[in-house]
Amino acid sequence: MMKNIFFYPTDIGKIGIAASGDNITDLYWEGEQLPPDAIIYETDILKEAGRQLHDYFAGRLRYFTLPVAPRGTEFMTRVWKSLQTIPYGETRSYKQIANDIGNDKAVRAVGQANHRNPIPIIIPCHRVIGADGKLTGYGGGLEIKQYLLGLENNVFSSN
Repeated sequence: MMKNIFFYPTDIGKIGIAASGDNITDLYWEGEQLPPDAIIYETDILKEAGRQLHDYFAGRLRYFTLPVAPRGTEFMTRVWKSLQTIPYGETRSYKQIANDIGNDKAVRAVGQANHRNPIPIIIPCHRVIGADGKLTGYGGGLEIKQYLLGLENNVFSSN
């Protein structure tokens, strides 16, 4: 199915949000390869996603209320649903996510599903860190992960 994409300026660069119909399907970092059949066009759902993204970076939004339809395996979908339950300003380890989905031995698979999350920020994979509390890989880069966690912690602690 055809995807519409629109780009929004943020504190961490331009972010492209893609939708198919009325569902958000992907988020693209600036410079990332776009699907060849994507159409750059701002639909109503993308306009709302852009508004929520802006409010998130301004510290006014803690929970995205967008319909999402990430494509992945059943396992990945379970991981991504679990990520959406991590409260703003908090983190979880890969082990905690594995436990949450009922498969405590799937720590590495959780890491892979986290890495393949097609809608970062909105599905907050940046809130997953190593068991030792250290930051681990992030599709947008560790600097962006650190920025997002700092944004949430600073806003969280000041409210």
